[in-house]
Amino acid sequence: MGRGDAAAAFGDPVRVMGERTRLSIFPLPGALLFPRMHLPLHIFEPRYRAMVSDSLARDRRIGMIQPRGGGSIPPLFEIGCVGKIAHFEALDDGRYNLVLEGLSLFRIVRELDVTTAFRQVEAELLAYPAEPETLSHPARAALESEARRFADAQGYAVDWEAVTKLDDESLVNGVAQIAPFDAAAKQALLETPDLAARAELLTQLMAFFGRTGDADEVTLL
Repeated sequence: MGRGDAAAAFGDPVRVMGERTRLSIFPLPGALLFPRMHLPLHIFEPRYRAMVSDSLARDRRIGMIQPRGGGSIPPLFEIGCVGKIAHFEALDDGRYNLVLEGLSLFRIVRELDVTTAFRQVEAELLAYPAEPETLSHPARAALESEARRFADAQGYAVDWEAVTKLDDESLVNGVAQIAPFDAAAKQALLETPDLAARAELLTQLMAFFGRTGDADEVTLL
């Protein structure tokens, strides 16, 4: 069993925007990652265990992206997020527990013809605010109010005192990552142009969820 941490993730040259880079990708429906956020993952499939081993031997980067459909090689959404392995635990049976730290959004330019079991792409790194964005007071209040209603409807236990201490970016992106919306809705949240637009869409989706009463019906399709 092994453990490890990555140092100075945000100093990585991956954040040079407009750069094209080669990425190993992990297509996972419903799994969002934003820059400056974290995503825990449990890796058990052989092809993705191989991907993690390769990433650890190289630059610790993995491209998180959502598939557009099913099948063994599903089509992919165009936009994803580069994550760097900030912490890992290698289990005795070959599985991994990881924490990814978001570095940069990316757009797929083309999928590469590779011999690895995992897929790889050429990707363009996208601009993202260097510093966390903020919300207006009314937008923050509306989001927190809808989040409370949403959590109560789901029976979630939430430390609201801790939530009120989160900065706006951590609150919006954190809820976007964990909310049980469908892939299209999650992708729309990832692709919003700024934090204010993301907060507005997130508030609308949580309100819609309350009207449908079923997470499977929260859809933009």
